[in-house]
Amino acid sequence: MQRHLDLILKQHFKHYKQVLVLLGSRQVGKTTISKKIFPQANYILVDNEPIRKILETYDIFAYKNLMDKNANYLIIDEIHLLSDPGRATKIIYDPIEDVKLIITGSSSFHIKNKTSESLAGRKIDYRIYPLTFSEYLVQKNIEKELNFNILENLVAEKELKDKKYKFDLNSILEDVLIYGQYPYNINYPRDKKYLLNFVDSLIFKDVLELNLIDDKRLALNLLRLLASQIGNLINYSELASSLGADQRKIKRYIEIFEQSFIIFRLYPFSRNKRNEIIKTAKIYFYDLGVRNALLENFSELYLRVDKGALFENFIISEVIKTISYSDLGYKIYYWRNKQGAEMDLILENNSTHKLIGVEIKYKKRTISKAFNNKYKDAKTRLVSVENFY
Repeated sequence: MQRHLDLILKQHFKHYKQVLVLLGSRQVGKTTISKKIFPQANYILVDNEPIRKILETYDIFAYKNLMDKNANYLIIDEIHLLSDPGRATKIIYDPIEDVKLIITGSSSFHIKNKTSESLAGRKIDYRIYPLTFSEYLVQKNIEKELNFNILENLVAEKELKDKKYKFDLNSILEDVLIYGQYPYNINYPRDKKYLLNFVDSLIFKDVLELNLIDDKRLALNLLRLLASQIGNLINYSELASSLGADQRKIKRYIEIFEQSFIIFRLYPFSRNKRNEIIKTAKIYFYDLGVRNALLENFSELYLRVDKGALFENFIISEVIKTISYSDLGYKIYYWRNKQGAEMDLILENNSTHKLIGVEIKYKKRTISKAFNNKYKDAKTRLVSVENFY
């Protein structure tokens, strides 16, 4: 089961002595990849009541009794379930110099909230996401090698062209846009019941058990409303009014959903504050299967009015994953002026600050010239189903 992170994680302890922290949502593959990369590690699962009670003592001698004295690596899985994961990690990391420590957690908000001070300088974070499109194809045995084709095509000098494939790209893309890219989908494709149950556990087990959300019904209704508005500008006031809630609570819940790897916000690009949107973010989901399950809509693409929004979400989430896993070096935004002209995705090179404007359309159409008129040195790309991969 190849993942883009395999080599990066393998090389971690060649470059760093710090704790390897692997973050991601539930069932995204954290346990699988950590056991695969470190097969000889002493493995401790916090979601085991006797183990959790020992770890909650925060006693180094109790911890040593849990550990295999012959193992050089220690994996602590689901450490976010502890009351103070940072304290537990520090107790092991500081006095036991010979142990290389790997910890995984499902909620970055919970871990960062409680470890930001106690683990300062002691950890390196890595994020693992639902499968990239390339990982999906490799795990389906459609392709043999992983690649970063989607982002590399966008930043290449040559123009994007329609391509022909030896496999049914449209059918595979439809599965991805409707059922998402969690590893479970490889062996259990188009499983609506699984997705509905997964979303329930993702929200109610991982998010609500953190005791950071005090209104479960509001949280679920907010997520459903966000799911119906992917790619739209976030209007916190309208969301609060629609749900009969306090605007500050809406903002806080969105922050929690983002830190829990359910959604992400894309912020505007601007070098001219007088004529461009400079503050309002857009909302997207890390996985479209989760999004569709929230709306209980698994209709085929030809029946859907939202297929353009699904494809836009797919491309932007693929770019985010690739930037995280690769060293291609880009920041991403969207662009919109106050007259309503828009570019779905802006790529800014970290070194040269050169810009690439990307218009994402399910079917080909004429690309807007407004961004190029404003930023004359920028390149523009039109990405569609016919040329994205």
